[in-house]
Amino acid sequence: MQILDTKDIKSTILTAKKLTIEDVKEFNDLLRYVFQITNNSLSSIGWEDFEIEQEKAPILEKANVIGWFDGEKLASQVATYSMHVNIHGKIFAMGGVTGVGTYPEYSGLGLVKGILMKSLEEMKNNGQTISYLYPYSIPYYRKKGWEIISDVMSFTLKDTQIPRKVEVSGHVSRLPQDNEDVRAVYEKFARKSHGSLIRSDLEWSEYFRWDSDEMLAAVYYNEEKVPEGFMFYWIENEILHIKEMIYLNQEARHGLWNFVGAHFSMINEVRGKIYEDQAIAFLLDDSEITETIKPYYMARIVDVEKFLISYPFKDSSRPFHFIIEDELLEWNNGIFSLYFNDEEAATISRKEALGKPVKLNINTLTTMLMSYRSPTYLREIGRIETDEATLKILEKIIPSEEAYFSDFF
Repeated sequence: MQILDTKDIKSTILTAKKLTIEDVKEFNDLLRYVFQITNNSLSSIGWEDFEIEQEKAPILEKANVIGWFDGEKLASQVATYSMHVNIHGKIFAMGGVTGVGTYPEYSGLGLVKGILMKSLEEMKNNGQTISYLYPYSIPYYRKKGWEIISDVMSFTLKDTQIPRKVEVSGHVSRLPQDNEDVRAVYEKFARKSHGSLIRSDLEWSEYFRWDSDEMLAAVYYNEEKVPEGFMFYWIENEILHIKEMIYLNQEARHGLWNFVGAHFSMINEVRGKIYEDQAIAFLLDDSEITETIKPYYMARIVDVEKFLISYPFKDSSRPFHFIIEDELLEWNNGIFSLYFNDEEAATISRKEALGKPVKLNINTLTTMLMSYRSPTYLREIGRIETDEATLKILEKIIPSEEAYFSDFF
C-alpha cells in the first residue's frame, strides 16, 4: 500500500494509505460500526454476516479507497467510485463518494477532511469534474463544499385511490430484477434525464445491494413488444411497495399503474418513492394522499474551470465572470470569466475579469448549475451577489430541468 501522509496525534503516528483487497475486513468492520449494521438488520433482508464482506470485496477492487491507519487498525476511510452522470444531456465523469467513516475515538482530528481533500485531488487528476454523495450529515458536507441537488418524495395512497384503469395497447410482464429489458429501458431514460447515473454492472449491484430477493420488476411492453417502462416492487403485509417507477412515455405510465391496480384485492395501500419534482397527487383522480419530500443527494464541483468548459449552457450571452469561494480546494478560488462563441460553447479565462461579477461559493455554483434552485431564488436568499442584468443572463443560459437521481451508493 502506498503511504500518502502521516499525522502525529498525541504521540500516535497515523498513516494515510490506499486500501486494498487485503483490508476488506477492516473496511467492512468500520462500515458496520459507523452505519450501525447489525447481524439482525442483515438477517432481516436475508443476508448472512459473511455475505456483506464478500459483497464489499469488489468495492475495494473497483473504488479508490483511502484510510488513516493507527498501526494495523483502520481509523477512518473514504471510498470513491469512478462513475458517469448525465448533466443536461451531456455525460460527465463523476466521483461517487461513499463509505465515509471514522471510529469515535478518532473523531475531531480532521481525519476525514484530509482524505476527502486527497480524494478530490485524485478526482481532479482523473478528469472527474463533479462528485456526488449521499449525506448522512448535510451540515457537515456543506462545510466541505457539497450542496443538495435532488429530492426524494415518498407517497402513500389507499387502495381506493389507485388510478382507474386506462386502456393501453401493450402489456406488463413480471420479471427478475436484473432482466436485460429493465436495463435497456433505464439506459434510454438515463441518457435523456438530467442528473441520472449511467449504470454499468457496478452501479446496478450498488442499486440492489440492500434489497430483498423477493423484489420483482414489472416491465411494460408496447404492442410491438418493445419495453418502454418498468417498476421495482414487492408486496408485504398487504402493502405494495414501489422502489422506483420509470417510463419513457405516458402509455407506459398508464400501463404500469394498471398493473398496480390489478392488485386491488390483495392490498390495502401503495407506498412508493419519486425522485423528481413531480408530485404524484396531481396525476390521481383522488389527490388527497400523503406526500413527504426530503433532500436526497448532494454534489460538489471538483474542477470549476473544466466543468464550466464542458457545461451545456443552453444559450450564449455577453461576457461576465464568476468570483468563486471554495474553502477546501484552492484551485477553485478566484475569477472565472465566461465568453461564448457562435455555437454557445463557453470559453473560460482566469486572467481578467470580463463583464459584470457573479459572486458565490462552490456550494451555490453547484446547486445552481445542477438546476436544483434558480439563480433568481439563490440571489433572493443571499447566496448570489450580482446585478439584475447579469441575473437575467444566468436565467437565460442555465437549463431549468431539475435532476432525477434514484441511486444509492
